[in-house]
Amino acid sequence: MGVIIIDGPTVQAFVNDDVQFRTAVDKQFVLLDTNKDGVLSRSEMRKAFETTRFLETDFGVDKATPPEEVTLLYESIFRSFDEDNNGTVDIDEFRSEVKNIMLAVADGLGSSPIQMAVEDENSFFKVAADHEAARIANSS
Repeated sequence: MGVIIIDGPTVQAFVNDDVQFRTAVDKQFVLLDTNKDGVLSRSEMRKAFETTRFLETDFGVDKATPPEEVTLLYESIFRSFDEDNNGTVDIDEFRSEVKNIMLAVADGLGSSPIQMAVEDENSFFKVAADHEAARIANSS
């Protein structure tokens, strides 16, 4: 686990760097596509969201979410990714929705930096922070 400092412009710059963004998103897609069929199923997406633990925590305190509520939430999330409603998420749909999510987060953060704990080196926010650090280092 690590701690990063991030703000909206940092996230936005990462998303707008098409090469870096695609590389990070495509890498995550490959990791999530456990059966290597080139698309993400409901179960692959659910497993990915379960590992983020975003439903089990409330400001660091574990709290139980009723199973039926969890199922409804996962189904809603899956539908937002599955743009063509064919029951799977392809790489283009995944890129598109991740981009939408990241830009929404950037808008929400604004220009005020925050500290964020990240558990995964492949976290898009960690990659965005590293992208910004490299940009700053290269400009000096």
